[in-house]
Amino acid sequence: MQLNPYGEYAVLLASSLANHWPSDRDGIEERTREVGMSMPFPRLPDDHAQVRSVIDDWLAVVDAPSDLERAQLLNTQLASAAAYPRLVDHDNEGWHLHYRDDGQSMPQVLRSVICTGTALHLTTRGIHRLHRCEASPCANVVVDVTRNGRQRYCCVRCANRAAVRRHRARA
Repeated sequence: MQLNPYGEYAVLLASSLANHWPSDRDGIEERTREVGMSMPFPRLPDDHAQVRSVIDDWLAVVDAPSDLERAQLLNTQLASAAAYPRLVDHDNEGWHLHYRDDGQSMPQVLRSVICTGTALHLTTRGIHRLHRCEASPCANVVVDVTRNGRQRYCCVRCANRAAVRRHRARA
């Protein structure tokens, strides 16, 4: 049996959706496949809007002004996504844990996965490892998965832009 860690891929999925919102439901499902979620989702007419709500709730966690408020917001979201872990074996992946109930809609599954993954990411890597990019005017979410826990920018482009600004300010 493998233990599905959920942490990194779930938080990276959430940031991907937050930073580059898909134009339709199929775009969301494609993004889930890119991070390795292979389960099919029942198709409901309000999936796109409901997943947007999940991401907006998650962004409140990202933007929380303190560690305590971040934890409280995430705990509230975890409570609304509560499902007991279950052993599953699908798509030739081998036995692993899912932190969601069977037959849930895409928004329900993503809320469970993203909340659980965010909680695991923040408790195992550090509660400070989720924030906005420091390169103005960028407002993308940064999921810090570096070894030293000091990632400040969402991408190399933003890091370079900030370095050029610092250099010009000194000159």
